[in-house]
Amino acid sequence: MSSAELLVVKLGGGAGLDLAAACDDLAAIARQRPLVVVHGVSDAMNQLCAELGIEVQTLTSPSGHSSRYTPPATRDVYVRAAEQANESLAAELRRRDVAATGFVGEAVVVRGSRKKAIRAVMNGRVRMVRDDHSGAITGVEAAPLREALAQGRAPVLPPMAASADGLLNVDGDRAGAAVAGALGANTLVILSNVRGLYRDFPAEDSFVEQVALAQIDSALDWAQGRMKRKVLAAQEALTQGVAAVIIGDGRVRNPVSNALRGEGTRFTA
Repeated sequence: MSSAELLVVKLGGGAGLDLAAACDDLAAIARQRPLVVVHGVSDAMNQLCAELGIEVQTLTSPSGHSSRYTPPATRDVYVRAAEQANESLAAELRRRDVAATGFVGEAVVVRGSRKKAIRAVMNGRVRMVRDDHSGAITGVEAAPLREALAQGRAPVLPPMAASADGLLNVDGDRAGAAVAGALGANTLVILSNVRGLYRDFPAEDSFVEQVALAQIDSALDWAQGRMKRKVLAAQEALTQGVAAVIIGDGRVRNPVSNALRGEGTRFTA
């Protein structure tokens, strides 16, 4: 495997992703270059919570960042949803003759540490939440991924990290960045439910085509909502040696190929 050819793709976990179109595109790409896929789980998790009658809750930090609240019982449901989404995606790729291998259960290769206390705004006051099972990514065990790639397989990874406190809910975009950095990938493509980054979303004349690493602070100021995490992921990947990160539209046909051809927002060092 040549890291100069390696492509890491992060598929969004929201309901807006055209999974069939994305898998068609990924299958065509996998015939040309080594591929690793990291996927989200938000829609699968929401559906499973609805089936089980579990309320979906979020935590909002004083700075405005929102994340899924994952106490122990919800963490167990999250693991189920992530494993189901992983098997569904891997099966779709295998139906297209891609030797996709899911890295779940004991095969989880992302490592993390649980956030023991999170400051969150609740009813207008900042409180400490101590039972959340989300985490910060601390590293990636790259050897099993390299072995799979050397055998011509395409690893498929969920947004989970192994830790001393069990499996953790981690941000999928930043997991994609960590995996791309650990493997020395040339390119990371992050698919979203918008075209890319805007200075003033949704005004089309504010769309940003290129961002250099030196401009990343401005890009973080422009980003709104979940886009901030995608820009942070781009920054983390670039600082780990990834040559380019592209945030592209996952709602269209050939979403990854479109991003590689120049559509979306391209981040470079």
